[in-house]
Amino acid sequence: MKITAKITTDKTVQHIENGLDNAYSYEAYVELVEKLLQEGKSTTEGAGEEMTYYSKLGLQRMIRWNKRFELSDAQEKAIKAYDKEVVWLVLSEGWCGDAAHCIPIINKVAEANDKIDLRIVLREENPELMNDFLTNGGKSIPKLIAYNPEEKTVEGTWGPRPEPAQNIFLSAKENNIDFETYERDLQMWYNKDKGQTVTKELLELLK
Repeated sequence: MKITAKITTDKTVQHIENGLDNAYSYEAYVELVEKLLQEGKSTTEGAGEEMTYYSKLGLQRMIRWNKRFELSDAQEKAIKAYDKEVVWLVLSEGWCGDAAHCIPIINKVAEANDKIDLRIVLREENPELMNDFLTNGGKSIPKLIAYNPEEKTVEGTWGPRPEPAQNIFLSAKENNIDFETYERDLQMWYNKDKGQTVTKELLELLK
């Protein structure tokens, strides 16, 4: 998805700060998803068996990305060139397919630069924050908010998915393509892309 900038209001800053008070590290987020699955639950309380099923798929995908994705030397160099303190606050849920594909990549980028502090919050527990960062009026996730904690400003946002994947979503919606076909096409795109477009778009966010 294209990078967008946003003028920060006092209310938005408060919503971000409230979110940060209850945010997870990437490792803690993965552990939360895993722990809830052991209890037969998803990150959304009372969401039912379907969301638990998708959470299981999501956990498998995150583990796979953790093992397989590596930044190139050129990508690492570009990431390390960023020299401002920033918090990447990401709205997510364990059952979200796009989050399972994208957040491990976001984490790898953040790990490459100590100035990037990745924090993850659950969408359903932060409705006011989510409403500040809608996509075309919808509560689409994952949604990354690049927040400057010193100046208390939003430097930009990213999400809910890389632009080519968003085009697949919009085309499926416009042409009334069934969910199974859409999900298959999207999965194939993520597998073929190997995290490169997410990384490229995140590098744009760091410029």
